[in-house]
Amino acid sequence: MELDGAYMGGLKERAKKTRAYTKYQLVGLEIAEMLSDEKHKALYIKLAKDGNSQELRRLAAEVRERSGIDNKGAYFMKLWKMQRKDK
Repeated sequence: MELDGAYMGGLKERAKKTRAYTKYQLVGLEIAEMLSDEKHKALYIKLAKDGNSQELRRLAAEVRERSGIDNKGAYFMKLWKMQRKDK
């Protein structure tokens, strides 16, 4: 049995909409967007839940503004780990 094309299109559109119910979910999604790393948004949501949201946003904004970085998500994680190690 084939599914209607309009129905499948509707499902794809619904999947694109954000369903952030808590502050940390929204922060995690913002970080993923800043870093152009939607693939790892669950990781950023977890970091926002467990850590300081303001500090994570600041770090993501700093990484976003830097030029010449191919993988901003990986660079963000490297800086985050170094920062955690220092504390």
